[in-house]
Amino acid sequence: MKNAREFFSYVLPSLAAFALSGVYAVVDGFFVGNSIGDAGLAAINFAFPVTALLQAAGTGIGMGGAIRFAICGAQGDAEGERYYFSSALLLLLLCGALLSLIFFVLAGPLLEALGAEGATLTLGMEYLIFIAAGALFQVFGTGLIPLIRNMGGSLCAMFAMSAGFIANIILDWLFIMVFGWGMAGAAAATVIGQAVTALGAVLYFAAKRYPLSLPPARRMLHLFSVILKISLAPFGITFSPMIGMILMNRFAVLYGGEGAVACYACVGYIVTIVYLLLQGIGDGCQPMISRYYGRGRRADMKRTCWLAYATAGALSLLSVCLLFLTRWRIGGLFGASPPVSLGVGETLPLFLAGVLFLAYTRITAAGFYATDESLLSYILVYAEPLLLLVFLLLLPAFLGLTGVWLAMPASQMTTALIAAAVKRRADSPNACRVG
Repeated sequence: MKNAREFFSYVLPSLAAFALSGVYAVVDGFFVGNSIGDAGLAAINFAFPVTALLQAAGTGIGMGGAIRFAICGAQGDAEGERYYFSSALLLLLLCGALLSLIFFVLAGPLLEALGAEGATLTLGMEYLIFIAAGALFQVFGTGLIPLIRNMGGSLCAMFAMSAGFIANIILDWLFIMVFGWGMAGAAAATVIGQAVTALGAVLYFAAKRYPLSLPPARRMLHLFSVILKISLAPFGITFSPMIGMILMNRFAVLYGGEGAVACYACVGYIVTIVYLLLQGIGDGCQPMISRYYGRGRRADMKRTCWLAYATAGALSLLSVCLLFLTRWRIGGLFGASPPVSLGVGETLPLFLAGVLFLAYTRITAAGFYATDESLLSYILVYAEPLLLLVFLLLLPAFLGLTGVWLAMPASQMTTALIAAAVKRRADSPNACRVG
């Protein structure tokens, strides 16, 4: 009972925060779709994976530092705590600056590589340039949250993300609907919203008066390598839906044109909310699992994992039922044309078929990276986009656009089978095992 109370004290604020993040992702699409129409919706869908890369990079680095921070704390290593905290902050700074430069220089080629052309390319460029200008805020806005959560500030992390979300909604309405700034307004609202979240996190650290303590240069490089090694898994979990979006956009435009991309934009936004909720469960229980791992409390780790699976399964079933019942109204929510709205209603059930399988994979991977089992988590995180590419190369050749839509649930089901096999065969005592 005590374990369950502790679990939900961590997971519920994380769920709320990631739910807001999901709506965060939808807000730009909602206002752009209703202001510009299908072309704007398709453009923001092409640009969204690039934007998500910033958030995934921040999440990965922040989570990598936070996991080591929690393990060191559980083992009584105060110096390690301070060093990992400070090194994570420095890595976030370097990463944000580098990605800002890259996106400024390569915005156009990146969008073209993702399949954008004509008006869609022009609108996507307008959006992405402003995103690049605020890349540092995006990286810090997502990267500081795991650190707060592992300091015991789950509620504060939720409030910081909520403040950013509210700011984004208000500014989207103001910049797009009132000022008529279009794609630039959507991007500016997103950047400012993330800046508000980052500011909330900074205020939390200031209130805690947690000291910065940079290690010697040689040790710092070692700490960087440890953080980055762990970060690849949470980065992949955060970004893999975007890799999927990139691949789906490419094949959708190939087999169905701009209308198919607009259809997938609506579907992608909605299912991304579910994916983020599942990530919220995994990330929410991570501080507990890492702490139990550091203290050698295997039984508590096992119970926490079981609670995570049960919660993810129940949430998945509820989400699938709700989205299935409302599937015909989703396209209209984004201002899509009647043909696109019809396509959304017909297509969404195919994507919902893979949600339960994804839930199992996400929690299993989170259990692995929370306990420093990086290799096992890599297998589960990166198998899905690789399998998606394989199915996209095979199924549309026989089924056309329907094959494009079926590739997503097929990859999720196959990845879940791999997850089950990895889980059964993992004989390391460090693995989060429930079987």
